[in-house]
Amino acid sequence: MLLSNFQYSVRTAIHSGAGVRTTLPSLVHGLRGKRIILFTDKGLNQAGVTSQITEVFLGLSGQIQLVGTFDDIEQDARARNINAAIQFVRERNGDTLIALGGGSVLDTVKSVRWALHKGYSDIHEGLNVMVREQWPEAKPINIPFIAIPTTAGTGSEVSISAVIYNEKLKIKATLSNPYLSPDIALLDPELSTGLPPRITAFTGMDALTHAVEGYFSSRANPLTDAYALQAMKLILENLPIAVKDGRNVQARANMLLASSMAILAFTQTSSGIPVHNMAHVFGAKFGVPHGLANAVLLPEVIESLPNLYLPRIHNFARVIGIENPSENDQQCLAAVVDFIRQFLVEIELPNTFADFNIDRLDGFVEAVHSDPTARYKIPAEVVLKVSHKVSGLTVNA
Repeated sequence: MLLSNFQYSVRTAIHSGAGVRTTLPSLVHGLRGKRIILFTDKGLNQAGVTSQITEVFLGLSGQIQLVGTFDDIEQDARARNINAAIQFVRERNGDTLIALGGGSVLDTVKSVRWALHKGYSDIHEGLNVMVREQWPEAKPINIPFIAIPTTAGTGSEVSISAVIYNEKLKIKATLSNPYLSPDIALLDPELSTGLPPRITAFTGMDALTHAVEGYFSSRANPLTDAYALQAMKLILENLPIAVKDGRNVQARANMLLASSMAILAFTQTSSGIPVHNMAHVFGAKFGVPHGLANAVLLPEVIESLPNLYLPRIHNFARVIGIENPSENDQQCLAAVVDFIRQFLVEIELPNTFADFNIDRLDGFVEAVHSDPTARYKIPAEVVLKVSHKVSGLTVNA
């Protein structure tokens, strides 16, 4: 334990298991909801995943109704999508929100719920680069909210934060409130079996990065370590299986649990999170999917910032399965970096952003240093070295 005093809290009830989606009507009733708005994206609609939720509400007698489905949600929770969703809920007099999808959908609905609670019609009314509301100023949000993740990556279904892409500023803003997390998270692995291998891989690496950055945080404690270490073990064991056999329900179930545990380690310890810090900028400036950005950056950042990782590197090496790690700190760290790079090969992810044709990195250092998560200021020379390497450029480009 690195701190003698710490605080830990989780308010979301987790329901896990194949077919657990069928309990939705009774859960909505328990939350005293009546008029449900379902949020999803067009890809899940086309894949038939959304219908697995809507059919649960067919033929119900009584007051509970599904009164609308909103699917105009793009990659990243974008302010314009949030504003359209706010209007959609009000037009249909919705009182209960269900989010079905990956992190973009879940963060969009969190933001909609927060805006409705505040009385906003435009999310920009209360949004800046970082909005951090804390108890007792933060008040309970009495709008029933159930989250159903279809990817095992962001862990947004249990976290108290949302990342929102502000098109005006071209930056990813962070919204945090202890009541922002859903009331209930349904982890139904049957809803994620159709996820393509590549998306499975990089969303899984997002979860692994949450666990890693939570474990190496200066604010780590026994509770966050428990979540982080178990999440890492589950991901390393199950992600290759889920990538190669997407219909494996057990692997999918374990990945969903790992994703939720990883974010509970990450959000309760956030201090220095340089991998996410840089990933946010690659996403905002070049459209690199967040999980893929984390996957490519993770070994490079560990290698380039040894002082952050050396204090706990030996136990970490043993946890991830390196047999007889070197007692030499630097050699142990090198072995960890090589292990992660080999893991990326196993799950068929690249080690650069070559596919995105990044030709210039003007202002990149400044963008990294101004990112809302930049609590640890990555040295400029490290930002330059890592960003140019993963972009396939020379440092002097």
